[in-house]
Amino acid sequence: MWDRIGPLMPADPVRGRRWADHRRTLEAVAWKYRTGSPWRDLPEGLGSFQTAHKRLLRWAMDGTWERILAAVLAAAEGADEIGWTVSVDSTVCRAHQHAAGARKRGLPGQAEPGDHALGRSRGGLSTKVHLASDNHARPLALRVTAGQAGDAPAFEMIMAAIRVPRSGPGRPRTRPDAVLADRAYSSRAIRSHLRRRGIRAVIPQPSDQVGHRLRRGSAGGRPPTFDAASYKQRNAVERCIARLKQWRGLAMRTDKLALAYQAALHLAAILIWARR
Repeated sequence: MWDRIGPLMPADPVRGRRWADHRRTLEAVAWKYRTGSPWRDLPEGLGSFQTAHKRLLRWAMDGTWERILAAVLAAAEGADEIGWTVSVDSTVCRAHQHAAGARKRGLPGQAEPGDHALGRSRGGLSTKVHLASDNHARPLALRVTAGQAGDAPAFEMIMAAIRVPRSGPGRPRTRPDAVLADRAYSSRAIRSHLRRRGIRAVIPQPSDQVGHRLRRGSAGGRPPTFDAASYKQRNAVERCIARLKQWRGLAMRTDKLALAYQAALHLAAILIWARR
């Protein structure tokens, strides 16, 4: 895995101190989120916890984690290993009390939402992870919102995040062959969005939409096409979520900043793809 990831890590700065060992730092961040342990419990053999934490945030702010993930995806696309029947879904992750208390305005000039992607409901604080996976249960795109946010409003955001560079010349690939999603994504806006982009939609209709169309008679139009056989592949996104939640620090969020939590999700995705 390191043979694939090592060459993608940032080079040492021209001036100033050299980076600490990238491999040890990466293992430190992975250990923290795999075990769900506090930063201060980092084993001595993995270096300083301040170094690992600062590196996580620094590379989140300058987009390093996303660039590494894009490079790993490009290598997989060059080897024709990505399954472009994409499944979209979301999962709610409980937030620990340590995740609360960050400044309300977030980080100035950075992609940190004002609410830090934390929502409060009867169950307490939570964050929702929206993701798209290929048909081999590997993540292609990940985004976080507050836990009470709906699935359908985030659909176009997660589709826009699918961007796989080509190994050779040409624009990045952004259009799957088909998109599989559950009834929460059955809306006219989503179906129109996929139709405009030439993407086949495999989304079942909920019973209330079916009843409303039947009550309108001929004015209700024809029912949308639905391929029940293809829909069976939607379990890929459920298996992808299960893979991510094997990381205890992702299954329960302890980060105050959504930027740090999303960076950890990207790291988990990088390691999943590097393990292919």
